[in-house]
Amino acid sequence: MRHAGGWDGTNDIVVFSGSAHPALTDRICAELGLQVAPSRTSRFSNDCLQSQLLSNCRQRDVYIVQPLVPPTQDHLMELLLMVNAARGASAAQVTAVIPHFAYARSDKKDASRISLGGRLVADMLQTAGVDRVLTMTLHAPQVHGFFSVPVDHLTALGVLADHYREQDLSNSIVVSPDLGNAKEATQFSRLLGLPVAAGSKQRMSDDRVVVDAIVGDVAGKRAIILDDEIATGGSIITLLERLAADGATGASVACTHGLFTGSAQERLTEHPMITEVVTTDTVPAPADWHDLTTRSVAQLFAEAIRRVHEGESVSSLFDGVDPTHAPPQPSLFEPDRRTMPRRDYASAPAR
Repeated sequence: MRHAGGWDGTNDIVVFSGSAHPALTDRICAELGLQVAPSRTSRFSNDCLQSQLLSNCRQRDVYIVQPLVPPTQDHLMELLLMVNAARGASAAQVTAVIPHFAYARSDKKDASRISLGGRLVADMLQTAGVDRVLTMTLHAPQVHGFFSVPVDHLTALGVLADHYREQDLSNSIVVSPDLGNAKEATQFSRLLGLPVAAGSKQRMSDDRVVVDAIVGDVAGKRAIILDDEIATGGSIITLLERLAADGATGASVACTHGLFTGSAQERLTEHPMITEVVTTDTVPAPADWHDLTTRSVAQLFAEAIRRVHEGESVSSLFDGVDPTHAPPQPSLFEPDRRTMPRRDYASAPAR
């Protein structure tokens, strides 16, 4: 990603970090060859926050890195204030880099008189002055559509797949915790050349689920469980019980966003079937979990920032990796091979 002789676009970019995950911002800036721009967030005696950007933003491309992790409301408000400050400082463009978008779970009206937090947060970001959002592995892809500004939606599938390519994958199978994540698990299984299975899950509450069946044959196989986010770990433990009942021999657990709230760390480290837990650094890792494997997505975010700034394609970063980018479809103006004369069919160009 670094070019010979250095990248001459860095003078027009300024990257700020919120307080949620400054270590990730440091890694992103190291990839870009930049220093993190200084900022200050203070709390008044009445509990109100105030953010100040301590570097010139005028007519510059401003990026503010802030995953929405606990305390989520504080970090969200800090991000909004920093965006507002950049807009007021005459930034040419303000991009909110949100590696973990917490409110992506609040994406649908599945109960009476329920709030749609995902849409509300999107509206708040736009009102604050965001021109673009850069995020990774939304829990519900339709949240992308809540924004009326451009959203670059990155994936960590390739980063996680690199970890497993270093292992012996004979007699392994990729398992999705639920059918909703099956498309992503299928793409992941193709990257690794493995079969795929999925749990049939019903969510009873925020931290209670029931997995009543496994779709696919896991008997005698090691499961690679792929999830987008692990919070309490309850879904994973319930899935493991069903996998054990169906004859699976063990499990490796992988996720993009390792929140590991409550007793998740204890649940996952003490379960006899789990041999390893793999995550990325979209959110800060627990300081005392020394056996946790963390793969960095800093290079992906840095390259996406460079491409946004240079006006290049971001989606091409994930050709063959991102399940949301399928092969090009035939144009309406191209001939349909099904209607072509038989003598021309064999010579028609492959698509």
